[in-house]
Amino acid sequence: MSIVAHLPKTDAQPMVTFEGVTKRFGGSGGRPAFSALAGVDFAVARGSITGIIGRSGAGKSTLIRLVNGLETPSTGRVAVDGVDVGALDEAGLRSLRREIGMIFQHFNLLSSRTVRDNIALPLEIAGVDARTIEAKVGPLMDLVGLGDKAKRYPAELSGGQKQRVGIARALATEPKLLLSDEATSALDPETTQSILDLLKRINRELGLTVLLITHEMEVVKTIASDVAVIDRGLIVEQGRTFDVFTRPQHETTRALLSAAVGVKLPEWISNDLASAPSAGDRAFVRLIFFGETAFRPLTARLAAEIGADLNILAGAIDEIAGEPFGSLVVSYPADAATLERAGRFYRETGLTTEVLGYGA
Repeated sequence: MSIVAHLPKTDAQPMVTFEGVTKRFGGSGGRPAFSALAGVDFAVARGSITGIIGRSGAGKSTLIRLVNGLETPSTGRVAVDGVDVGALDEAGLRSLRREIGMIFQHFNLLSSRTVRDNIALPLEIAGVDARTIEAKVGPLMDLVGLGDKAKRYPAELSGGQKQRVGIARALATEPKLLLSDEATSALDPETTQSILDLLKRINRELGLTVLLITHEMEVVKTIASDVAVIDRGLIVEQGRTFDVFTRPQHETTRALLSAAVGVKLPEWISNDLASAPSAGDRAFVRLIFFGETAFRPLTARLAAEIGADLNILAGAIDEIAGEPFGSLVVSYPADAATLERAGRFYRETGLTTEVLGYGA
């Protein structure tokens, strides 16, 4: 039995589009208006897992509530699979929401209903007959790994199991889009990883588009193929997760990712670095390895190029959106000849570098 219809992964039409979207709250009764979104243009690719990151109050939750019609834009247009959400009447919204699943930080399960009955709830509300419900709920419980928990109540479940119930319930109406609102924020790291693995499997096997908002950079790095950064109601950066995480352009992105990617120098070193070298100083440089450079012995070749006086200060190997990424912080003498040899080596090998500063 097919639990969710397979969706073609194509760029022909995005699953979700935001076109010039603004959202203002207040402004009546003498109260000042607050602009939560200030002109958002953004598209969620069909079949992708797309993350939206930003500081608290940046507009993440407002953005996701516009997708299922819980809020309406002040100006602009939000479309799901080509359908203008703001143009729908109540009946149209009910139909749309059956095509959009949603999972929440605090699970939102009904304590008086069993696992089986929580999953069945949206089908009961939609008027689906009992035989069809039974045929759907069993495979959903198996999909999320709760086939033996049908008669358990939420109070008897762990946090991870509760979120699995929430995911199965979100899939019950065979949605084409899954919205995740901080779905792993209340979970420990090990449980978070198991939920992310489940979401990746659902995306891969069922072709389900996933749009998630989170303040956890590790979640986006692990699961999202694409990411958008929102700041003060605007999308300030977007693209492939690997590209954004390894080469952030906007200052907000760099601030959000400062502790999530690569390695940092201890403050007792970084605080003493200058922007230009003085006599006897060393250059402190971050070497970044990805693509072809991730698999080549470039550090050893750099040491041979500039001489033995190369210090390795810190390093890390990581994976971002399934692609390898390495970061190494080194120091070497900052005299003109050594800097010239190092610069020539970087140009010839295509190694990406960042000069952190100069110091003793």
